Order: sequence, then C-alpha cells, then structure tokens
Amino acid sequence: MANIIPFKAVRPTRDKVSLVASRSYQSYTQAELEGRLNYNPFSFLHIINPGYKYQKNISGKERYALVRNRYLEFKEDSIFVQDDIPSYYIYKIVNREGFSFSGIVAAASANDYKNDVIKKHEDTIEYRENIFKDYLKTVGFNAEPVLLTYPDNDVIGNIISEVQKERAEFEFTTTYRDTHYLWKIDDEALVNIINLEFESIKTVYIADGHHRSASSCLLAEELKSENKNHNGKEPYNYFMTYLIPESELKIYEFNRLVKDLNGLSKEAFLIKLDMVYRIENRGPELYKPNNKHHFSMYLDSEFYSLYLRKNNYTINNALDALDTQILYKTILEPILGISNLRNDKRIDYSHGKNDLVTIKSKVDNGEFKVGFGLVPITVDEIKAIADDNLTMPPKSTFIEPKLRSGVTIYEF
Repeated sequence: MANIIPFKAVRPTRDKVSLVASRSYQSYTQAELEGRLNYNPFSFLHIINPGYKYQKNISGKERYALVRNRYLEFKEDSIFVQDDIPSYYIYKIVNREGFSFSGIVAAASANDYKNDVIKKHEDTIEYRENIFKDYLKTVGFNAEPVLLTYPDNDVIGNIISEVQKERAEFEFTTTYRDTHYLWKIDDEALVNIINLEFESIKTVYIADGHHRSASSCLLAEELKSENKNHNGKEPYNYFMTYLIPESELKIYEFNRLVKDLNGLSKEAFLIKLDMVYRIENRGPELYKPNNKHHFSMYLDSEFYSLYLRKNNYTINNALDALDTQILYKTILEPILGISNLRNDKRIDYSHGKNDLVTIKSKVDNGEFKVGFGLVPITVDEIKAIADDNLTMPPKSTFIEPKLRSGVTIYEF
C-alpha cells in the first residue's frame, strides 16, 4: 500500500505567489534569467541562484548554504508562511493548449521508493543522486514535487471535484499563459478518506523526478543513521510529490536528430534500412507516424515512413517493444554507430511539443543530417517497464504537467 501523508506546506502569500513561482532553473535562457533576477525581487530564482546577489557564480557547498540563507530571508520577510495543520493540496493547471491537470500535492514515503511501492522506469546516475542529496541536506526543503501517477480512483476524483467548487487559495496565470490553482484540504474527515484511499493503492509510478526521488531516499537513510532516536515518523522519511491520476497524464514523444550517417552515403544508408524496414518516400510535406513500431524520417529534404519488418526483430519483453528501444537497436546503434545515448554528441533530442518543423529546420540548415519522428509512449508501457524492473532509453518521454517551483515547499 502507498504511504501518502499530508504535511504543513510553506507557501507564498496569496498576493505574491505569481511573483514567487518559477519554472525549473535550467529552462530559462540567460537573458530571461537576468530579467527575472533584475526586476522581480520575489522570484524563487533568487533562492536557487543566490550568487546573483554578489554577481558571482557560486557552486557546491558554498552555494547550498547561500540557498538556505535566501530561503530563510524569504520566511523572515513573510514572503513565505507555513500552514498550521498538515494538509493535502489540490493543484490544478490549465495550459494554453487547453489541457487540464488536477492532482494532490502530498508527502510520499522514502521507504516506498526503496521497497518498490513507488516504481521507476529510468536509470539514475549515482553522482547526481549524491550531489542532490547533499544539497537537500543543507537547504532542508523540497521545492519541486516529484510527479507520481496512480490508477484513477473515483473517491479521490470526487473529492478533488468537490473541493474545486470552492474558491482557490491561489489562482495565477504565468507568462506562458498557463493558469495555476491551489486548494488546501485540512478537514480531518477528508484527510482520513484520502489516506485510506491511497493505502488501498498497491503501486504508484514515477512519471517525472527519478533523481529527486533517489536523492530523497539516500538522504532519509543518511539522516536515519545519524539520529539515535529515529522512529520513522520524522519529516526526512518523506519527500514532496504531486500525485495525478493516470488518465490525466500527458505524454509526448522525444524525437531523434543525428549529425551524420556514420560515413555512409544516402543510398547505402537507405539500403541498410531496407533490411529492417519497409520504406516509403513521402516527399517534402511534413509526415508524422501514427502507429507503434512506425517511424518518420527526414533526410535530404524528404520525409520517409519506416515500417518495422517484424520478422527481423524479436520482442522478448516490455523494453524490446518500446519504440525508442526499437529505433536504438535497429538504426541508431547498428547502422549509425551510436551506442551511448546519454553522452554521444552526434545525437540530440526534440520533444513532441516542438513538432516535426523543428526536425525539418535543423536538418535543412545542416545542423543535423537525419531526423526521426516517433509516436508517444503510453502510460501502460511506462508501467510495464517499471513492473518488469527495466529501464527506458534516455529521453523516451516528455511528460506534463510541469509544476512551478516555490508554490508549495516541504521542510524536513
């Protein structure tokens, strides 16, 4: 059963939440970052980029300590306040494409991650886990929840719907034209019902945030070993999550771009492809695949459809059936010589929200030689990979919703 609990969130005041909330640090261009830091003193970016105050690029433990200082300053200035009662938080996002996402911000058990009640489908990198674990230990808070998904549940769904009829604690629209809403649930009866419903769920799945989950688990183990009076109920035994039903998860594909044909001519490359795929030239018009094991390819100003010849490819498990794995095992590795998908500089990725125009333009301008379009991976495929203790190739999914940092904060 899933151990999901309410917590006392630290939150911006209603009048400042739209100014505080930020996207992930890496998503800003340098110009955007400087603009927000220069003209918005309430942005959460001031906390996670503390060296800006000194016009200095600060890293490592020195940076972590300054992050902690900036966070405490926001609390001292009453930009952040903490709720008095452990609560669940319903978070809704309506994005500019019209998609709506509603889920619950709560604390999830690090033990559940360790014991595979919370299942994962991606590999994590050990040094990144340890870096973020050290960061968390110094700053003492989570500000960006891990995205978890659970099977649709009528009881939880009805509670979310009823609570959303009331006025939201927060309602703000970002410059991306996404509108965010937050409601607090601190009614004891409702909290108990939600607790029981999550306890009845055998497994939840990480949709986004594998490294944050792994680092939180490492931190829990470390703090447990340092605490002689450990009882399992300490806040460090949990980490902040955003739990969303499977039906509301939006998954986009990650398309592939490759800089060269590994020394092959166009004709030789197509001949090798023909051994594994039935190929059709679709001409210069944008062409997107619409079925599993079916890819589009853009090469030399023309689109092609590639249909897998199944007699030449064996599927033994959920990973073998994944389109990103099929593309890797049939084209990227054996023909184009790309064996390390994480570090090979000849390959790049473009998620499906950017559409095929991005691939076409990058090939047309000579930045890349060939591009491949895929269909999105499904929730069922993610679950099958996780259930079999397998891991997807890098950049297999681009998942929404994406929450803003600094709207709810979990202190441990």
